[in-house]
Amino acid sequence: MPPAMSSALSEFLRELPGTFLFLGIFLPVALLLFLLIAYFRIKLIEVNKELWQIADCQYKLKDGSSCTRERNKHKCWDPSKAKAQ
Repeated sequence: MPPAMSSALSEFLRELPGTFLFLGIFLPVALLLFLLIAYFRIKLIEVNKELWQIADCQYKLKDGSSCTRERNKHKCWDPSKAKAQ
């Protein structure tokens, strides 16, 4: 680092209190990141459940077995109804 940059950085850190740096910058950013991680984790779990239900119902329809009970229970997606709408 050039000497001028080093002295400017040391002056900035000397004037800025550490509590402000921690409570005003680091903590809010870390909490926001944790909140985003939790939000996307919840959304991913919801999508995985929906995909499992679709795949399960399609697998049962390929076997030739009826999916009516499972469709009512899991609210499976029915391709014939989706095309009609």
